[in-house]
Amino acid sequence: MSTQRTAEVVLVDYGLGNLRSATRGLERAGADVTITDDPADVDAADGVVLPGVGAFSEGMENAGPFRDALADAAAEGTPLFGICLGMQMLLTSSEEADHIGEGDVEGLDLAPGRNVRFSAGLTVPHMGWNELDVERDHPLVEGVDGEHAYFVHSYYASPDDESAVVATTDYGVCFPSVVANEAGNVFGTQFHPEKSGETGLRILRNFVDYCLS
Repeated sequence: MSTQRTAEVVLVDYGLGNLRSATRGLERAGADVTITDDPADVDAADGVVLPGVGAFSEGMENAGPFRDALADAAAEGTPLFGICLGMQMLLTSSEEADHIGEGDVEGLDLAPGRNVRFSAGLTVPHMGWNELDVERDHPLVEGVDGEHAYFVHSYYASPDDESAVVATTDYGVCFPSVVANEAGNVFGTQFHPEKSGETGLRILRNFVDYCLS
């Protein structure tokens, strides 16, 4: 009698991730989770999660040792899921570093674009529950159009290519809340699925299923 294989998911520990909540969410979604600070572990994973809470510049500095391993995984078609700051790190650059006087900081450039700050007049950070409007098909967002997710952020992605936008959310401006690269295997959510109840669990299950597809 055959048994279904469990997705082996690596959760990247670079010192800024919400590891406990992310691990619990992924395990509830059916994944076998390994938390690692060793880039070599990325190579054998069915899927990779890049979590993150904090500043773009610090995130990129801390994640520097993982840059090559993440680029290789992306090129090989491994699903790579960035969450919140982790999603922003998938892009090329961010206004945040310049805003706090740290100049240009190079992102992973796996989903080309720039992170921009919410305009003056809007309360930042954008914090709390908000609606997801799915703009195009992607395995990650199956079944979540019109549902609500939990956000905490002051910057949002502005991809170079509009086709990178998978879902949007309205907060005084319509911003991308889910993005993906052209190949589809590199993607991110600006919100925290691990804090987004049943909607978030559905997204994490979609990710786990994608890792096994």
